[in-house]
Amino acid sequence: METQFTENRKLHSDLEKAVGFLAVVSDKCRLHIIRLLKKKEMCVCEIWKALKSPQNLTSHHLKVLKDFGLISSRKEGLKVFYKLNKNTLKKHFNSLNKFI
Repeated sequence: METQFTENRKLHSDLEKAVGFLAVVSDKCRLHIIRLLKKKEMCVCEIWKALKSPQNLTSHHLKVLKDFGLISSRKEGLKVFYKLNKNTLKKHFNSLNKFI
């Protein structure tokens, strides 16, 4: 009985993580950012220009992606550069395989 409870709790936790991931990447701008960063590390100014979106909105999407662990940033002088955390992204895709 305890094993089944533990399995159900693990399944529920995995399901919550999968739903959270899908919610983050379901936004068109965030998916576009992921696509851009898949190619190379980019400065925030390059990202918002590529999106043709206001800088504050782009920064909001970058924060959501960063808070979820899908991207990381580094500061160089006054510029902030972002890169994709490919291992984290791969982990989330692999976890989706449990449900698809």
